[in-house]
Amino acid sequence: MKTEAEVIQFEKVQTQIKGLYNEIGILSKKNPNDAVNKFKLKFINQSLTEANKILQDKKPYSDFNIFDVDDTPTTSDIVMILEQYYSALESIRCINITKKDYTNIWVWMINGKQSKIETNSSTIK
Repeated sequence: MKTEAEVIQFEKVQTQIKGLYNEIGILSKKNPNDAVNKFKLKFINQSLTEANKILQDKKPYSDFNIFDVDDTPTTSDIVMILEQYYSALESIRCINITKKDYTNIWVWMINGKQSKIETNSSTIK
């Protein structure tokens, strides 16, 4: 990461992707083949668009950007994609954090230096 603003944006997007994954995951367990309505899809696509800006060439699938609102994906389709995006974001996060000297506190690296912005060692489920 290059700036504190990038870290803040990254955490916002990763939190949104994780939240959407959890929420749609619940729906998917009940009815994996149900279509997702356009209202939910709008917010999923907004989060994916922001994630694409962060991930750039590290996107999970180079030919995927957002869901087609006219194609109405199923809950299981969305869960699969959100899981891949979350994993890609987590990979970037892990590369950009470090343990503070002699502590169990994890912080973001900004321009190769430890910042004061704390994070967890892992946010995986």
